[in-house]
Amino acid sequence: MEDDYYMSGNSEDEEDSYSSGREEESLDGLESKDSDAQLVSSKTPSCKVITRESLLAAQREDLGRVMDLFSVREQHARTLLIHYRWDVEKLIAVYVEKGKSCIFAEAGVTLAEFVDLDPDESTSTVMCHICIDDVPAKDVTLMDCGHCFCNSCWTEHFIVKINEGQSKRMRCMAHKCNAICDEAIVRRLVSPRHPDLAEKFDRFLLESYIEDNKMVKWCPSTPHCGNAIRVENDELCEVECSCGMQFCFSCVSEAHSPCSCLMWKLWSKKCRDESETVNWITVHTKPCPKCHKPVEKNGGCNLVSCICGQAFCWLCGGATGRDHTWSHIANHSCGRYKEDGEKKAERAKRDLYRYMHYHNRYKAHTDSFRQESRLRETIKEKVSHLEARDFKLREFSWVTNGLYRLFRSRRALSYSYPFAFYMFGDDLFKDEMTEKQREIKQHLFEDQQQQLESNVEKLSKFLEEPFDEYPEEQVMQIRMHVINLSVVIDCLCKKMYDCIENELLGSLEFTIHSIAPYHSNGIEKAEELTIGWTAQTSSNNKCLKEADRSNGHVAEVDQASTSGTSDESLEFSRKRPRKETSTDDALFDLNLPADAH
Repeated sequence: MEDDYYMSGNSEDEEDSYSSGREEESLDGLESKDSDAQLVSSKTPSCKVITRESLLAAQREDLGRVMDLFSVREQHARTLLIHYRWDVEKLIAVYVEKGKSCIFAEAGVTLAEFVDLDPDESTSTVMCHICIDDVPAKDVTLMDCGHCFCNSCWTEHFIVKINEGQSKRMRCMAHKCNAICDEAIVRRLVSPRHPDLAEKFDRFLLESYIEDNKMVKWCPSTPHCGNAIRVENDELCEVECSCGMQFCFSCVSEAHSPCSCLMWKLWSKKCRDESETVNWITVHTKPCPKCHKPVEKNGGCNLVSCICGQAFCWLCGGATGRDHTWSHIANHSCGRYKEDGEKKAERAKRDLYRYMHYHNRYKAHTDSFRQESRLRETIKEKVSHLEARDFKLREFSWVTNGLYRLFRSRRALSYSYPFAFYMFGDDLFKDEMTEKQREIKQHLFEDQQQQLESNVEKLSKFLEEPFDEYPEEQVMQIRMHVINLSVVIDCLCKKMYDCIENELLGSLEFTIHSIAPYHSNGIEKAEELTIGWTAQTSSNNKCLKEADRSNGHVAEVDQASTSGTSDESLEFSRKRPRKETSTDDALFDLNLPADAH
């Protein structure tokens, strides 16, 4: 066995640290359906799963912060948050900078201290300025902004807006009025005639927490699991839903690091469409000068005939007659060199071969991953056999840790080929590097890629061996190899990502490409959201209120109401039957893109 996997510079300290830290883990991950199949991380999870049950609570947590800060009702807090896309920190920052009256005006929030919502019934009729009819005073509704119209006009206005999908920000009907209509009034007027639309209105308000929030996105699983994921810090990350779906939070496609989102989008399209078929046609066929259909030559003679009956010269593509000898076509000569045509064909052939080079290696690693995924059951059996034998070594978590390291590194390796295809091609960064710079950076990256590939293959070889049948001394040797290779592969992955982020993408001047960072423990699995509005939040809001008073802003106190949506009336439109996760897929559903091709 060669020792070139020590080339990454791992020391005995690294090895001891790895073995002492990892061997404390058990095999529960292999036996539990709900295991995340990842090494345990002591870091607090930065992403949360929002289920049907926790969505309303998550929304009300942010609503509560804004209601407490501005002393407004729930509907006004929701209007503010929808306007600022549920970014509470941004809302607070704008509040501190511009003041309360400014942000209220921009969001369409009108706080009326002395608004009589029940007009005096002694007045016989009131003229509605929309339908120009005189209607009884009891049949008109006055909004906070002071505009009053008949209930019939309000109802039709609300119905149209809900059907158009604009129910989250329904403005007053008055000309140039920016005020958002009262949610309670919308429900009161729409429910008697169209209870389904009132329910739809509540659902839109609830789901705005996901649809309008850049830090919350639906899980893209198919069929949809009904969950959403909320990240706490950086939206450029990869996450795993509780249903097992792993995806890029930024573009909501399958996890594709170290490819940037744009690279992966282009690569997926290139693999799906017929662009490479077109390249093959360009290289191996020529168009008929009459019907323009592609014609492939199946003989040695350079005078070919299309199915439409047109004869043409294979060398230049020009139409000819049918009279010819073995060396000459009557009245036709094309011996003069035409540079453009030759260059075009040569470039198409070069691009096709380049694409095939990267795609073949990308596909080979995805196929290897698919084959290696079957090791799970084999590994469980091997560990069971080892535990049944009378060995001094009674701890075998190094096997599962090595297996998970193999999966993570194999996936990173497979996606590194689409990255290299675009990084060193002419599609995206043609003007970013000179040919000399491109060559140097390509060699640097390919050297690191080759080191990682070599050690990944060695780790795969050791894990596939029937080591459960070996004597104890040989099992100990394999154990050391697996532990060492796991440490080395982790270091090589970190170095490759560091090279991509700093030496390659970090040096770009005209374009910005970012990738999800590398984590030794793999893609983070989101945990169930637990709602708890901390005392620190309340303290921060109190400090902001005091600062607001010191700056001279006057706070209009509007008593909070319970006019928000109720738990019983909500229907979660995105909720579909949860996909049953089999034991075989629970641990290793890494959603490699080859499954879609």
